[in-house]
Amino acid sequence: MTVTLEQLATWMTQSAETEHLEFKEAKETFKFPRLCEYCVAFANERGGRIVLGVTDARPRRVVGSNAFGNLQEVREHLFQTLKLRVETEELFHPDGRVVIFQVPSRPVGKPIVFGERYLMRVGENLVGMTPEQLQRIFAEALPDYSADTLQGLTLDALDELAIEDFRSRWIRKSGNDRLTGFDHAQLLADAGVMVDGKVTVAALVLFGKPEGLARYLPQAEVVFEYRSSETTSPPQQRENFRQGFFGFYDRLWGVINLRNDRQSYQDGFFRFDIATFEEVPVREAVLNAVCHRDYQSGGSVFVRQYPRRLDVVSPGGFPTGVTPDNVLDKQLPRNRCIAEALEKCGFVERSGQGMNLIFESAIRAGKALPDFAGTDAYQVAINLHGEMTAPAFVRYLEKIGTERTLSFGTADFLVLAHLHRGVALTPELKQRLPRLVDLGVIERSGRTFMLSRGFYDHIGQRGTYTRKKGLDHETNKSLLLKHIKDSRDRGSPLSELQQVHPNLSPRVVQRLLQELRVEGRVALKGARRWARWYVTEALKDKVSRFYNKFIK
Repeated sequence: MTVTLEQLATWMTQSAETEHLEFKEAKETFKFPRLCEYCVAFANERGGRIVLGVTDARPRRVVGSNAFGNLQEVREHLFQTLKLRVETEELFHPDGRVVIFQVPSRPVGKPIVFGERYLMRVGENLVGMTPEQLQRIFAEALPDYSADTLQGLTLDALDELAIEDFRSRWIRKSGNDRLTGFDHAQLLADAGVMVDGKVTVAALVLFGKPEGLARYLPQAEVVFEYRSSETTSPPQQRENFRQGFFGFYDRLWGVINLRNDRQSYQDGFFRFDIATFEEVPVREAVLNAVCHRDYQSGGSVFVRQYPRRLDVVSPGGFPTGVTPDNVLDKQLPRNRCIAEALEKCGFVERSGQGMNLIFESAIRAGKALPDFAGTDAYQVAINLHGEMTAPAFVRYLEKIGTERTLSFGTADFLVLAHLHRGVALTPELKQRLPRLVDLGVIERSGRTFMLSRGFYDHIGQRGTYTRKKGLDHETNKSLLLKHIKDSRDRGSPLSELQQVHPNLSPRVVQRLLQELRVEGRVALKGARRWARWYVTEALKDKVSRFYNKFIK
């Protein structure tokens, strides 16, 4: 590690600290246990740098540090304490001495602990890692069966045309024309699917000839079925794809697309069509199965197409730490060797965006969200729904416009879809609400949220917007008034009235009460904790006259 003054200046001008860079003044000293904590947090976050002698606040400036005068001794002490080889360096800036600690990444599958705490950085704080995060790290050390080699398996079992397809895609993705001159052995070795001249399971799954898979890995097949109904009768069509993925992925989509009808919706004078099954989410679902299925299981991947639904079922449950509830946020490839090869040629992203694309596609097309019904410890089933159920919502997303939706993440689309369908938001999705309010695509109504006036204007239902927005307000007042009436002479304290509307803030409840008071329907008697709300005498008389008239 050799840091220059120019490199230091670049770090100092960064807009904010990251999980890989930390500045500390430490003019005179810096406690060794605190240094250990930062080293552990950085190591658990794949490494980083700690810089002493520079202010944390921006604009940053060098103030110099006298901490850790003997860096060799500190380096040895860190290794004895943490079993980490932390590199140290001092840089003599015109404004003072700067000390830099270069922290390496933790080993694969092994988090670093200090004082019985597995630390990481969250913002500017050091916090303990959650059990789920630790479980994910430990799972990294699990063996990758796709990286294993099989006895007797050679290049002869692989399809040359499939390998050439992979090569052209890799060149197009990377821009590396040098790959053109590699023979197949070198190309696959650089892709990580050949090790020491031996063909891996990953290479067979991706490029295998039919006879190669039949001999060495017959379960690595995709079975397609078309069924016109949910009955248990034999499928109308069944086709087995027992060859490497690069040899069949286009043919599989072609078979699905044969019965892929189109659904229409009207927008003014224009009629638009949407395919029942769009190509991107279908391909992503199949890719997900190829990457994450358990190849040591004897089962096959099944793609079952119905007139309005498509299911992709793959052997093996979710990887450790991944569930249907967090599948959009957590990725842990069971077959890392396969996933990394597919990433090289642009088929999948290592950031795990495939599942996000599947969900976003369903929302944009006004279809029900994908679900994982049928998933258990032995298989993962993802079900894509093709029925277009919300054309008005599709028109609204189009009205929002490409410019704004380009800045949307999957969570933003989910918020809009849930509000449209009346589905409760998770705590994570609720964090997206203020941003969407600022963008004007949703509105706040008390302590609840709804799609904006623009949605109802665009679909020609302005009256519905007025009813939803106004009715809520009047209904809230009516519920308060009813409770006060039922309380009769004992009155209703504010704390009790807040229980009537637990989702409204105390300020909103008080505002509703003041409106009832101005309308002459309720009155407040007493002060502070003895204050009680009562129905006014005028309202009592009105109710009494109505009651007497009704009896007569």
